Amino acid sequence: MAGALGGTFSPHCARVHPAKLVAGIAAAVERRGVRILERTRAQRIEPGVVTTDRGRVRAPRILRCLEGYTASIRGQRRTWLPMNSAMIVTEPLPDSVWDDIGWSGAELLGDNANAYCYAQRTADGRIALGGRGIPYRFGSRTDVDGQTQDWTVESLTTILHGMFPAVRPARIDHAWCGVLGVPRDWCASVSFDPSTGLGWAGGYVGSGLTTTHLAGRTLADLALGRDTDLTSLPWVNRSVRRWEPEPFRWLGVKAMYGLYREADRRENKGLAGPSRLARIGNVLTGR
Repeated sequence: MAGALGGTFSPHCARVHPAKLVAGIAAAVERRGVRILERTRAQRIEPGVVTTDRGRVRAPRILRCLEGYTASIRGQRRTWLPMNSAMIVTEPLPDSVWDDIGWSGAELLGDNANAYCYAQRTADGRIALGGRGIPYRFGSRTDVDGQTQDWTVESLTTILHGMFPAVRPARIDHAWCGVLGVPRDWCASVSFDPSTGLGWAGGYVGSGLTTTHLAGRTLADLALGRDTDLTSLPWVNRSVRRWEPEPFRWLGVKAMYGLYREADRRENKGLAGPSRLARIGNVLTGR
């Protein structure tokens, strides 16, 4: 990485093809008799019934695992904030570019900036890089079919070129975005209320590939009334403060990322230590 002064390495990391993961999980649960109802939008969740745009589904236990799309359920707009996250991917890069960069393996990459980014070398020889772009839309609105704003693509491209100048001649082939579920204290939780039959899990803040496995096992134990080591974990049945109403929610998130980006700018210019602006941003997040 151009301009890097140091780095750390951890072997406890892996990359996963997200579409293959979802398709594999779907096939596995269908083999066990689970029925998946696609193209059905849940609108309201109440004890014993889920109201959808195609009718009602009744069940004694209902588990809400919608992550960033929780805000679309009636009465849940302030539960978890849908944080937008975007990615870009280059065209396949020639060997000369990889030799210039020195990225010979499949190591995953992340920086330690306040408004951080993450990247990987894909199996077909591209660089895929992600970050926040426009992090939040007023009223907890979410993206439509993964559409990504031009400003976000340009911002991520600038980060990519700053890290790897050798990539500048390469075109950006694709860009897409989605939403993360963010609790007010940025900590995930798993809960189940036996009196109503309602449960939920989420608020992973972008770490869902690992924590969903643990959350799913924990939620299954709770829903089936099992007393296990998992059901006694600190994140179980934890009370989470709701997000502020609009416009305070939008103003707070916008101010938070504005402070983080300005803190990064000052630190990149040679500030001796962490910027105080980042500390103010941390206060706004509740972390």
